[in-house]
Amino acid sequence: MLIYKIFRSDEWAALQENGASDGATIDIADGYVHFSTAEQAAETAAKHFAGVEGLTLLACDADAMGDDLKWEVSRGGAQFPHLYRQLRITDVVWSRPLPFDGQAHRFPKELE
Repeated sequence: MLIYKIFRSDEWAALQENGASDGATIDIADGYVHFSTAEQAAETAAKHFAGVEGLTLLACDADAMGDDLKWEVSRGGAQFPHLYRQLRITDVVWSRPLPFDGQAHRFPKELE
């Protein structure tokens, strides 16, 4: 199963350069890397990245993360995937730009 992480351009660049990342500021504060399912990703973008340009959507293999990935209740009582270790570049299956069209972020066809 693929799960999704939205990164700002500097966060994505740091992951590529370093090969691993503790995530965004909120991830570091919470002690885990926040992910979304395909069904949750657009709401995550609207809630936490409204109007932000230059984002990248990362698709990661949840099964390959093993026991470090926990499904926990979060927004609206839904189960969200949380990674309790660094995100590694090897976790990333693919990445796509997540452009903002002035009203919302445009997700790739894979998530529509």
